[in-house]
Amino acid sequence: MQSAPDLLHFLTVRGGQEYRVTALLRAGRGKKATVRELGSYCLTARGAQVQATGPSGQTRTLSHEGFLDVFGSYTFGPAQPTGVLTDLGPLFG
Repeated sequence: MQSAPDLLHFLTVRGGQEYRVTALLRAGRGKKATVRELGSYCLTARGAQVQATGPSGQTRTLSHEGFLDVFGSYTFGPAQPTGVLTDLGPLFG
């Protein structure tokens, strides 16, 4: 599992490529701790913006700060590439 800042760095380094991640929310401590899946998100970082498509299919464009505000309390499962490239940056970067 990775934190929102770690995921943002991962996406920024691979700008232009879409990744699917599962958002997880931890609740409680110790033996009563639980992890709840909140849904699958498709994320793409392009420059200073992150495009996020949520479980409902609605797409939003967020600044890096906005991404951390919205997703900062979540952890994420492994990022899996969807095969979608939004630009040619990764090919020539």
